[in-house]
Amino acid sequence: MLKMLWISVSVVLIVSIALIIVSFTNSKIETPKYKVLATYGDVEIRRYPKMVVAKTNLSEKSFDSEANNGFRTIASYIFGGNEKNEKIAMTAPVVMNMGDTASMYFVMPSSYEKESLPKPNSSAVQIVEESEKTLAVITYGGFSSDEKIEKHRKLLEKTLKEQNIETKGAYLYMGYNAPWDVLKRRNEVAVEISFE
Repeated sequence: MLKMLWISVSVVLIVSIALIIVSFTNSKIETPKYKVLATYGDVEIRRYPKMVVAKTNLSEKSFDSEANNGFRTIASYIFGGNEKNEKIAMTAPVVMNMGDTASMYFVMPSSYEKESLPKPNSSAVQIVEESEKTLAVITYGGFSSDEKIEKHRKLLEKTLKEQNIETKGAYLYMGYNAPWDVLKRRNEVAVEISFE
């Protein structure tokens, strides 16, 4: 009995160490190059370039119930579910539009143009171009949930009202980590703004 307990503890320890190592090695994932225009406390105003994305629509705007479905749909495309069976490098963040017409998208690596990406096998995935935009962004750590996203959305909204900055469109959730990452998790809530 004691031997089985030690074996179980050893396995858990080995898996935990492996997850921590994977967390550190994932820091080399490509992210969009943005320019910080201003900072108001915990809120950054960022200018993002145009980006090509693989996008899918979601049945509702709940992170808790829809994030896994959206992620799997688009992940199948980049893991080879396309006309060329081509694997496309994972990038960050994964973006979830929290508006009435909810959606999720992966930013495609900067080496691709829209026309050079292979056609998705699934009609649920569309390749679209997101235009250049200015976003107000607040960052937080840990694992995300609808409750945490709403808490940070309210903090972001409060700061923008205090600065008399107008928003455009729905709030976005941006996640930078794989589900198995346990350390240094990065989450953001963002919204497009009018900013001079």
